[in-house]
Amino acid sequence: MVILGLLAGDGSAQLGRPPQPEPASGRTAKTLAHAREYMVAAAHPLAVDAGGRMLAAGGSAMDAAIATQLVLNLVESHASGLGGGAFLLHYDAPAGVMRAYDGRETAPAGATPELFLRTDGEPMSFQEAVPGGRSVGVPGLARLLELAHRRHGRLAWSKLFEPAIALAEQGYPISERVHLALTRAQGLARDATARQLFFDADGNPKAAGTFIRNPAFAATLRAIARDGAAAFYRGDIARAIVAAVRGHPSNPGTLSEQDLADYSVREVTPLCGAYRQFRVCGMPPSSSGGIAVLQMLGMLSRFDLGAVRPESSRAAHLLAEAGRLAFADRNRYVADDRFVEVPVQGLLDPKYLATRSQRIRPEASMGKAEPGVPPGVRVAYAGDAVDEAAGTSHIGVVDRHGNAVSMTTTIESLFGARIMAGGFLLNNQLTDFNFAPSEDGRPVANRVEPGKRPRSSMAPTLVFDAGGRLHLALGSPGGSLIINYVLKTLVATLDWKLDVQAAIDLPNVGSRNGPTELERGTSAEALAATLQAMGHPLRVMDMTSGVHAIMRAGEGWTGGADPRREGVARGR
Repeated sequence: MVILGLLAGDGSAQLGRPPQPEPASGRTAKTLAHAREYMVAAAHPLAVDAGGRMLAAGGSAMDAAIATQLVLNLVESHASGLGGGAFLLHYDAPAGVMRAYDGRETAPAGATPELFLRTDGEPMSFQEAVPGGRSVGVPGLARLLELAHRRHGRLAWSKLFEPAIALAEQGYPISERVHLALTRAQGLARDATARQLFFDADGNPKAAGTFIRNPAFAATLRAIARDGAAAFYRGDIARAIVAAVRGHPSNPGTLSEQDLADYSVREVTPLCGAYRQFRVCGMPPSSSGGIAVLQMLGMLSRFDLGAVRPESSRAAHLLAEAGRLAFADRNRYVADDRFVEVPVQGLLDPKYLATRSQRIRPEASMGKAEPGVPPGVRVAYAGDAVDEAAGTSHIGVVDRHGNAVSMTTTIESLFGARIMAGGFLLNNQLTDFNFAPSEDGRPVANRVEPGKRPRSSMAPTLVFDAGGRLHLALGSPGGSLIINYVLKTLVATLDWKLDVQAAIDLPNVGSRNGPTELERGTSAEALAATLQAMGHPLRVMDMTSGVHAIMRAGEGWTGGADPRREGVARGR
């Protein structure tokens, strides 16, 4: 049976939880970008221009990424910003050193495992939980950007804020994508600041092309530019965040000024694994993205994918089957590793992956996969298929010295918790936790706990060639679909030898251990009959990836941006 659907999730421990997908507004053809010195790839031309200005002024990849992010907070406000968090990989080319930073939001000290349970003990619906302060985690982005700049920046901190401040004060046009997102932003107009910014006098979303100004955000940026991240985590901005969260009239949260003051970024060890002649590196927990991508590559390594036609049923079959196995393990074992024992090394053990790979049959789907038992498992957690919503963005930068940034950044759902403070939207990241602390008598690894980071699927990725040179930087938004979007792009570039734009353009396919998902309106739909005959349950759906990628080309770079969104890749 083919299931037609628009939802971003494939089943969840929380019934009635349909994460909102990014609006699907058709494709805009993108051409492969070329550069000799440096390149920026991100979700909006104005943001890319801001990053390019920093690079042209002699700034580093990190300087450019910060300027790009701050402008995205304005022009793609429904997806990321200071009210959220991010995962960041940085590569220092002269030193040959890669660092990973976890700027994920944390649960407030007042959060309990019962945070999303009703008085009768049953989990809330997603729609009940999101709007308001209950779903807001302690934002991590401001402190992440400051730490990363201190270590990897070249330009003055305040200079990085200039493009975003100018746009906030002078105005910028609402894009078609933001306008479409506003038509789906249930509850956003109840916030007075959001209503003034995004809606007209009749309560309708402002039309695409309408110029809006955000002086409150300009004031926030000026304070952080002057006083650093301390201006965000203490003082007026912190008090405004806490007031918005705790003062919500129908769904208040517990976030406190102390929670904000106590927030810290985690520097973690990047996860790296071999694939063909390449070394692929991603994020460890609290993200599941790095583990899952490396697992799927490891399981696919026994297949000669170079001999498989990219848009064929065999390609879709192999990618989907690897996804089933990886998501089965993800849903059982992965959460914040400061709170639960995540068997990372066991999940990536080559012998374990080889055994798991044997379950992939060339001629038939395995159906729903069961989690494996990797080496090092000591705690039996319950299964947990909780999905994340798609309000996310990705930034890639390479500078003239070969330094690189791959950063995936988010406020979780479209427009986050639908409340604003200081001119920016606050995240609803706590809904990435499982709403039930236990299932079938067993604890859930990704349950709510004070100070804990909710599990993510964000998968910023860096790839190195056999000589150790940076080969590829990429990532995508898309909730848990991110993992399959990144996998597709890696296989397309590393196995099928496509350029990054052609790789990104390919139809999205895969499985999250539910149906095999095929991108609506693409050639993937024509695979349905063959895959169904192989035993695949199917869902045809919008799969609005936002992959941005930069790949080495001789002594220069090429870049690609997803045709499903309005981003660009540009360089010099």
